[in-house]
Amino acid sequence: VQLQASGGGLVQAGGSLRLSCAVSGRTFSWFYMGWFRQAPGKEREFVAGIFWSGGIPTYADSIKGRFTVSRDNAKNTVYLQMNSLELEDTAVYYCAARDRGLSIASGEYDYWGQGTQVTVSS
Repeated sequence: VQLQASGGGLVQAGGSLRLSCAVSGRTFSWFYMGWFRQAPGKEREFVAGIFWSGGIPTYADSIKGRFTVSRDNAKNTVYLQMNSLELEDTAVYYCAARDRGLSIASGEYDYWGQGTQVTVSS
């Protein structure tokens, strides 16, 4: 499984961005797709996740109500729509996948994309 994240950039506070994660290789309905982020000097943290088959997403409290995770199986792509961006959202964002169900622990993911930088300015 290969993951390719894109869509990052520079945006003003209050603005929006949509990240994409293109997935290639063999996937299964029980694959869990996660978005993580890592700010300078901080540990990588879970942002949002969704099963490849769909279902109710999971969100970190810090972004709940502002970010939305979704997937388009026909396009083999997972998205992270980010609205009302805040300075604290500045980080490198990663998409990841695991084949053993929901997890918010980065160490439990098997596959990682290369990361895309999101910078929120004032």
